[in-house]
Amino acid sequence: MKEFNKYVGLDVHKETIAVSIAEANGGEVRYVGEIANTPEAIEKVIKQLRKGGANLSFCYEAGPCGYGIYRQLKDLGWECLVVAPSLIPKKAGDRVKTDRRDSLSLARLHRAGELTAVWVPDGAQEALRDLMRAREDMKHLQKQAKQRLLAFLLRYGRRYSGKDNWTQMHYRWLEQTKFDQPVQQIVFQEYVDTVKALNRRVDSLDKQIQSAASDSVFWPVIEGLMALRGVSLITATTIVAEIGDLRRFAAYFAAS
Repeated sequence: MKEFNKYVGLDVHKETIAVSIAEANGGEVRYVGEIANTPEAIEKVIKQLRKGGANLSFCYEAGPCGYGIYRQLKDLGWECLVVAPSLIPKKAGDRVKTDRRDSLSLARLHRAGELTAVWVPDGAQEALRDLMRAREDMKHLQKQAKQRLLAFLLRYGRRYSGKDNWTQMHYRWLEQTKFDQPVQQIVFQEYVDTVKALNRRVDSLDKQIQSAASDSVFWPVIEGLMALRGVSLITATTIVAEIGDLRRFAAYFAAS
């Protein structure tokens, strides 16, 4: 097992990274400083930290900046943990947060082995996950648009007498619905057009998911999940995209 001389805590933000190191074997924990969040600045600070041939192990919290730093460090041959923020140990009453304090705490906890790493997807898996999340965003917007349209109709007592909304018959009823005021008709039509546009966006993403899933290396797993009753392509692809390699849970299930 590789031994590390320095444990590096990175508090990552959009523009900057606060850097701290904890020396191995209970040595000092010190704040190195703040650098720009760029690949060039990261390479420069690595050269500074590894003087004397030190073995480095990095960590930073999972967040909106993604996994770019993780992949850069791994490509350069360094260990890196992307840490689950909700599982970072915190002292009771310690509510003061600064970039410096956070990076020092990460370095100290990393050295102590008290951090829990999240699973990091590879590029292909992250792309598939982005596609699934884009569809989920479109479904959310679609739901909101439908709710706004129905609320507008309800304000004026326009109720569909059929059994279910959003069927072919319901859309035909919408096409026949008219308002006395021209401006209200314009508003109504805008709501209807928005719903239809989002329907097309969701349908388009569904086709993209079908193509991406069947062409991906994860297709055998997706097919296997779809063999289960009630598991659709969307559900199976979402499971694979979000959870990743199911084999990493083998040891857990074997022990339970």
